[in-house]
Amino acid sequence: MSPWYLYLVRTLDNRLYTGITTNVERRFSQHQTGKGAKALRGKGELTLAFSHLVGDRSSALRLEYRIKQLPKASKEMLVKGILPFEDLLADLQKTPEIKTPG
Repeated sequence: MSPWYLYLVRTLDNRLYTGITTNVERRFSQHQTGKGAKALRGKGELTLAFSHLVGDRSSALRLEYRIKQLPKASKEMLVKGILPFEDLLADLQKTPEIKTPG
């Protein structure tokens, strides 16, 4: 089982895209060549702004959702290291996972 990573990609117009993957280099390369997320296609030069090991896929998905809900200023603090990634992980571990029926 491969470990999962969370990453943020900065677009030319300074937006931050949040995603998860098991291989950051491969996924970023896909984004750069237009084979990644539609949200990044045609956005010009991309920069990998942040990446961090999360652990398992479930935690990565939950953290991705949480970070996508953050305001841009908080995402920028995460990129700059002002908002410690470990704090986000700790908060995630405190929150029980929601089980879906089926």
